[in-house]
Amino acid sequence: MPRAWAGLAAAALALALAVSLWRRRPRPVREVLFFPSPPICTEALLAEAAGPGAVTRPCRCPLPRGDCSLSRLLRRLLSARRTLELCLFAFSSPQLARAVQLLHRRGVRVRVVIDAQSMEMKGSQIGLLRHAGIQVRHDQESGYMHHKFAIVDGRMLMTGSLNWTTQAIQNNRENVLVVEDAEYVKAFLDEFERIWEEYNPRNYRFFP
Repeated sequence: MPRAWAGLAAAALALALAVSLWRRRPRPVREVLFFPSPPICTEALLAEAAGPGAVTRPCRCPLPRGDCSLSRLLRRLLSARRTLELCLFAFSSPQLARAVQLLHRRGVRVRVVIDAQSMEMKGSQIGLLRHAGIQVRHDQESGYMHHKFAIVDGRMLMTGSLNWTTQAIQNNRENVLVVEDAEYVKAFLDEFERIWEEYNPRNYRFFP
Protein backbone atom coordinates (compact mmCIF):
# COMPACT_ATOMS: atom_id res chain seq x y z
CA MET A 1 0.00 0.00 0.00
CA PRO A 2 2.76 2.52 0.82
CA ARG A 3 4.27 1.89 -2.61
CA ALA A 4 0.92 2.64 -4.25
CA TRP A 5 0.63 5.88 -2.32
CA ALA A 6 4.21 6.79 -3.21
CA GLY A 7 3.51 6.16 -6.90
CA LEU A 8 0.34 8.24 -6.75
CA ALA A 9 2.17 11.07 -5.02
CA ALA A 10 4.94 10.98 -7.62
CA ALA A 11 2.39 11.12 -10.43
CA ALA A 12 0.58 14.03 -8.79
CA LEU A 13 3.88 15.87 -8.35
CA ALA A 14 4.82 15.30 -12.00
CA LEU A 15 1.41 16.56 -13.11
CA ALA A 16 1.69 19.65 -10.92
CA LEU A 17 5.16 20.34 -12.32
CA ALA A 18 3.94 19.96 -15.91
CA VAL A 19 1.03 22.34 -15.28
CA SER A 20 3.39 24.86 -13.66
CA LEU A 21 5.77 24.76 -16.61
CA TRP A 22 2.88 25.09 -19.06
CA ARG A 23 1.60 28.17 -17.24
CA ARG A 24 5.06 29.75 -17.31
CA ARG A 25 5.42 29.43 -21.07
CA PRO A 26 5.18 32.79 -22.78
CA ARG A 27 1.90 33.18 -24.58
CA PRO A 28 2.04 33.61 -28.37
CA VAL A 29 1.86 37.22 -29.45
CA ARG A 30 -1.60 38.40 -30.50
CA GLU A 31 -1.69 42.15 -30.95
CA VAL A 32 -3.44 44.68 -33.18
CA LEU A 33 -1.93 48.14 -33.68
CA PHE A 34 -4.02 50.99 -35.00
CA PHE A 35 -2.75 54.18 -36.59
CA PRO A 36 -2.40 57.16 -36.79
CA SER A 37 0.14 57.23 -33.97
CA PRO A 38 1.15 60.52 -32.37
CA PRO A 39 4.70 61.80 -32.95
CA ILE A 40 6.98 60.56 -30.16
CA CYS A 41 10.68 60.53 -29.36
CA THR A 42 12.06 57.06 -30.07
CA GLU A 43 15.68 57.78 -29.11
CA ALA A 44 15.52 56.02 -25.74
CA LEU A 45 13.94 52.94 -27.31
CA LEU A 46 16.58 52.74 -30.04
CA ALA A 47 19.38 53.37 -27.55
CA GLU A 48 18.13 50.57 -25.34
CA ALA A 49 18.02 48.19 -28.30
CA ALA A 50 21.56 49.16 -29.36
CA GLY A 51 22.87 47.21 -26.39
CA PRO A 52 25.68 47.80 -23.88
CA GLY A 53 28.69 49.73 -25.11
CA ALA A 54 26.79 51.70 -27.73
CA VAL A 55 27.47 55.42 -27.76
CA THR A 56 24.26 57.27 -26.96
CA ARG A 57 23.31 60.81 -26.03
CA PRO A 58 20.25 62.04 -24.17
CA CYS A 59 17.71 63.44 -26.60
CA ARG A 60 16.68 67.05 -25.99
CA CYS A 61 13.81 67.13 -28.48
CA PRO A 62 10.42 68.31 -27.19
CA LEU A 63 8.55 65.23 -28.41
CA PRO A 64 6.86 63.15 -25.69
CA ARG A 65 8.05 59.72 -24.62
CA GLY A 66 5.47 57.04 -24.10
CA ASP A 67 3.67 53.95 -25.30
CA CYS A 68 1.84 54.11 -28.62
CA SER A 69 1.38 52.04 -31.78
CA LEU A 70 4.69 53.23 -33.26
CA SER A 71 6.68 52.37 -30.14
CA ARG A 72 5.03 48.94 -29.96
CA LEU A 73 5.81 48.28 -33.61
CA LEU A 74 9.43 49.28 -33.01
CA ARG A 75 9.72 46.98 -29.99
CA ARG A 76 8.39 44.03 -31.96
CA LEU A 77 10.78 44.80 -34.79
CA LEU A 78 13.77 45.24 -32.48
CA SER A 79 13.09 41.86 -30.84
CA ALA A 80 14.70 40.18 -33.88
CA ARG A 81 17.79 38.14 -33.00
CA ARG A 82 18.53 36.15 -36.16
CA THR A 83 16.53 37.19 -39.23
CA LEU A 84 14.23 39.90 -40.50
CA GLU A 85 12.32 39.76 -43.79
CA LEU A 86 10.59 42.94 -44.99
CA CYS A 87 8.21 43.03 -47.94
CA LEU A 88 6.96 46.61 -48.35
CA PHE A 89 5.41 48.89 -50.91
CA ALA A 90 7.01 52.06 -49.50
CA PHE A 91 9.65 52.74 -46.85
CA SER A 92 10.36 56.33 -45.82
CA SER A 93 10.05 56.28 -42.01
CA PRO A 94 13.42 57.35 -40.51
CA GLN A 95 12.63 55.71 -37.15
CA LEU A 96 11.84 52.33 -38.67
CA ALA A 97 14.84 52.59 -41.01
CA ARG A 98 17.15 53.28 -38.05
CA ALA A 99 15.75 50.23 -36.28
CA VAL A 100 16.43 48.06 -39.33
CA GLN A 101 19.99 49.37 -39.62
CA LEU A 102 20.53 48.76 -35.91
CA LEU A 103 19.45 45.13 -36.32
CA HIS A 104 21.81 44.76 -39.28
CA ARG A 105 24.72 46.08 -37.17
CA ARG A 106 23.79 43.61 -34.43
CA GLY A 107 24.27 40.75 -36.90
CA VAL A 108 20.63 40.08 -37.81
CA ARG A 109 20.26 38.93 -41.41
CA VAL A 110 17.99 41.53 -43.00
CA ARG A 111 16.39 41.16 -46.44
CA VAL A 112 14.13 43.77 -48.00
CA VAL A 113 11.74 43.49 -50.94
CA ILE A 114 10.39 46.84 -52.17
CA ASP A 115 8.30 48.23 -55.00
CA ALA A 116 10.57 49.74 -57.66
CA GLN A 117 8.50 52.89 -58.19
CA SER A 118 8.24 53.67 -54.49
CA MET A 119 12.04 53.75 -54.20
CA GLU A 120 11.92 57.07 -56.06
CA MET A 121 9.55 58.71 -53.59
CA LYS A 122 10.75 61.64 -51.52
CA GLY A 123 12.40 60.51 -48.29
CA SER A 124 12.81 56.87 -49.33
CA GLN A 125 15.15 55.06 -46.93
CA ILE A 126 16.12 52.33 -49.38
CA GLY A 127 19.35 54.04 -50.51
CA LEU A 128 20.49 54.34 -46.90
CA LEU A 129 19.70 50.68 -46.23
CA ARG A 130 21.67 49.60 -49.28
CA HIS A 131 24.57 51.85 -48.30
CA ALA A 132 24.59 50.12 -44.89
CA GLY A 133 25.03 46.76 -46.65
CA ILE A 134 21.48 45.49 -46.31
CA GLN A 135 20.21 43.27 -49.12
CA VAL A 136 17.41 44.89 -51.13
CA ARG A 137 15.55 43.55 -54.15
CA HIS A 138 12.78 45.16 -56.20
CA ASP A 139 10.31 44.26 -58.90
CA GLN A 140 10.74 44.81 -62.60
CA GLU A 141 7.15 44.88 -63.78
CA SER A 142 4.27 47.29 -64.37
CA GLY A 143 2.10 46.19 -61.44
CA TYR A 144 2.77 47.33 -57.88
CA MET A 145 4.59 45.18 -55.34
CA HIS A 146 1.90 46.07 -52.80
CA HIS A 147 2.64 43.70 -49.92
CA LYS A 148 3.21 45.16 -46.45
CA PHE A 149 4.57 42.57 -44.05
CA ALA A 150 7.56 41.74 -41.87
CA ILE A 151 8.71 38.42 -40.42
CA VAL A 152 10.86 38.37 -37.27
CA ASP A 153 13.09 35.34 -36.64
CA GLY A 154 10.76 33.14 -38.71
CA ARG A 155 8.27 33.13 -35.83
CA MET A 156 6.42 36.46 -35.69
CA LEU A 157 4.41 38.08 -38.47
CA MET A 158 3.52 41.77 -38.74
CA THR A 159 1.11 42.58 -41.54
CA GLY A 160 -1.69 45.01 -42.37
CA SER A 161 -2.47 48.13 -44.34
CA LEU A 162 0.40 50.25 -42.99
CA ASN A 163 3.02 51.57 -45.37
CA TRP A 164 6.25 52.25 -43.51
CA THR A 165 6.05 56.00 -44.13
CA THR A 166 5.75 58.98 -41.79
CA GLN A 167 2.56 60.00 -43.58
CA ALA A 168 0.91 56.64 -42.92
CA ILE A 169 2.14 56.41 -39.33
CA GLN A 170 1.13 59.91 -38.24
CA ASN A 171 -1.85 60.74 -40.44
CA ASN A 172 -3.58 57.70 -41.94
CA ARG A 173 -6.13 55.27 -40.58
CA GLU A 174 -4.08 52.08 -40.74
CA ASN A 175 -3.67 48.75 -38.97
CA VAL A 176 -0.97 46.18 -38.24
CA LEU A 177 -1.68 42.67 -36.99
CA VAL A 178 1.15 41.07 -34.98
CA VAL A 179 0.91 37.31 -34.47
CA GLU A 180 3.01 34.32 -33.55
CA ASP A 181 1.27 31.56 -35.48
CA ALA A 182 3.42 28.98 -37.27
CA GLU A 183 0.87 28.33 -40.02
CA TYR A 184 0.46 31.99 -40.96
CA VAL A 185 4.16 32.75 -40.63
CA LYS A 186 5.06 29.87 -42.94
CA ALA A 187 2.61 31.05 -45.61
CA PHE A 188 4.07 34.58 -45.61
CA LEU A 189 7.65 33.30 -45.43
CA ASP A 190 7.03 31.04 -48.42
CA GLU A 191 5.62 34.03 -50.31
CA PHE A 192 8.65 36.12 -49.38
CA GLU A 193 11.09 33.46 -50.56
CA ARG A 194 9.20 33.11 -53.84
CA ILE A 195 9.31 36.85 -54.49
CA TRP A 196 12.92 37.09 -53.32
CA GLU A 197 13.99 34.58 -55.93
CA GLU A 198 11.74 36.08 -58.61
CA TYR A 199 13.33 39.49 -58.03
CA ASN A 200 16.86 38.13 -58.17
CA PRO A 201 18.81 40.55 -60.42
CA ARG A 202 20.08 37.57 -62.41
CA ASN A 203 16.49 37.11 -63.62
CA TYR A 204 16.02 40.70 -64.82
CA ARG A 205 15.16 41.19 -68.50
CA PHE A 206 16.40 44.46 -69.98
CA PHE A 207 15.42 43.73 -73.57
CA PRO A 208 12.27 42.08 -75.00
